[in-house]
Order: sequence, then structure tokens, then C-alpha cells
Amino acid sequence: MTIKIGIKELCANAEKQIETITVDDALTLYQDDDVMVVDIRDIRELYRDGKIPGAYHAPRGMLEFWVDPESPYHKPIFLSGKRLIFYCGGGMRSALATLAVQEMGLENLCHIEGGFAAWLKAGHTIESVEKRKNITQ
Repeated sequence: MTIKIGIKELCANAEKQIETITVDDALTLYQDDDVMVVDIRDIRELYRDGKIPGAYHAPRGMLEFWVDPESPYHKPIFLSGKRLIFYCGGGMRSALATLAVQEMGLENLCHIEGGFAAWLKAGHTIESVEKRKNITQ
């Protein structure tokens, strides 16, 4: 069996519909109190690699549930009105996540081109993430 659309095409389609910013633009924006940087990577990636300082962790698998106010998993921070900057490891998951949240009706969204890898390559600061037994936010 073959698939009808591959991940590269899914991401390319998402990129046509969302705003993409560079890591340098993200560095400038994320210092604003009206901006929230959202790390959608798996928690194991955060433990292993660290994260952008102050980024809010919202695992990709739960993102839509955390955004939806009707969900039992809703996180009010997503309806704060802040500009949301999503990122993942390389920019593909965050492109898809940004499109999904945009389709849910949130506005003022973007994602970081190249994701965390681009952030690291640019030499920007990261913070480590300590393993915890009880992970709640």
C-alpha cells in the first residue's frame, strides 16, 4: 500500500498557510512579555538536549487537547492572548502543530524555521531540563 501524501508535502502545505520566523527573530520576540515560546518536543528530548530558556513545554501529542477549552486537559495559558511561537527539533512538527492550532482558531501564531537545531546552530542560550517524577504543568 502507498500513502497519498508524505510528510514533506504535509509540511510544505503547512508552511504555505502559517508564519515562519528565523531563530534570530524568535530571539528578539521571545523577550517580550506578550510572547510565549512553546516547545512541542517529547519530554525525553528536553531532558537530553535542553530547551529555549523560559519555553513552555506542550508535548505535540497533547497540544490540541491543551488548547481546547472544552477539553478536560485544557491549559488556560493557550487562551492568554499572547503571541505563540512554536518549535520542535527541526521545524517539521512545529509547522504541523502551528497549522493545527491555527485551524482551531487561535491567531498570532508562528513557528521557528529549523526548530531547536537552528537555535543551537545560531549559538543562542539554552537551559537544561531536570528529570522529575511527577511532571505536571
